[in-house]
Amino acid sequence: MAAEKTSVALANTIGTLFKNLPKLLLVNLLFSLPLAASIAAFWAVEQIFGISSVFIILLSVIPAFPFYAGVVQVTAHIVRGDEEISVVSDYFSGIKDNFLGFLIHGIIFYAAAVICCFSVSLYINNLSKSWIFYIFLGVSVIIALVFLFAFFYIPPMTVTFNISMKNIYKNSFLMSFGELKHNIIAVFGLAVVAAVCATILMCCTARTAVIIATAVLLLFILPSLVSFVINASVYKPMYNIIVDGDSVSKSIDKKIENRKTAPNQNIDEAAAKQISDELKKLEIDENADGDEYIFFNGKMIKRSVLIKMKRDAEKESE
Repeated sequence: MAAEKTSVALANTIGTLFKNLPKLLLVNLLFSLPLAASIAAFWAVEQIFGISSVFIILLSVIPAFPFYAGVVQVTAHIVRGDEEISVVSDYFSGIKDNFLGFLIHGIIFYAAAVICCFSVSLYINNLSKSWIFYIFLGVSVIIALVFLFAFFYIPPMTVTFNISMKNIYKNSFLMSFGELKHNIIAVFGLAVVAAVCATILMCCTARTAVIIATAVLLLFILPSLVSFVINASVYKPMYNIIVDGDSVSKSIDKKIENRKTAPNQNIDEAAAKQISDELKKLEIDENADGDEYIFFNGKMIKRSVLIKMKRDAEKESE
């Protein structure tokens, strides 16, 4: 029975992938421009200073990461099964609403990648000197895996929920341990993607062909495919854990445009009036037990916060 469910889930995921392939190609093209500009900038730094290091090129992750928010937002909508997805609108909305958060994520991701790569490399090179380096190597690999698993959750959690940066990282690191099954599924999916890409590159016999194939993969499919694979593996369990099962209001999910705006964010008067009107129409059971999350205006907000927002909107209109 478990194997049958797994097969059905895999078939559904593959079907969703091919059904939404044009959307993935489009969002990847949108992301490819800032990604290419970032890589080119740090490649130029290498050439100017005569330094050749993978860690310099990897710095391109930091300025490119805020634009990756748009990719994550689009692929999260695809995985959720949203029927009406405006790729361009959702992409730029994801960037606008999450720019600073993803910039911080990019810095942390870069720091974690550099430290983990340096540590693993150092201990591998010193294995012959003492057995103690095997222990250090094992600990470094475990820490690297924990960071990898946490970053499966950090981007989708940021674009989906209205929670603090502290809670995003706390929840993500907890899920890196608690959702091991889904993390392994994500790793397996990424390994398949890596194997396909490696096969394509190995078929290119000339150096120029390798460069062209790499550029095509990055420009057209790889970032959005990676985001899709990760979200397909971890998004639904993450979503269910955060909202605690059936606490999401489906009527609000359909009614409100999937666009995230913080409750206290500075916005123009037209947008403020639109949100105020939606709040006044919103039906919330103020006597219900618990303080579950409700999907409103593109993000998950606690019911108590929405009740306060609704009351404030009604007072302002009096």
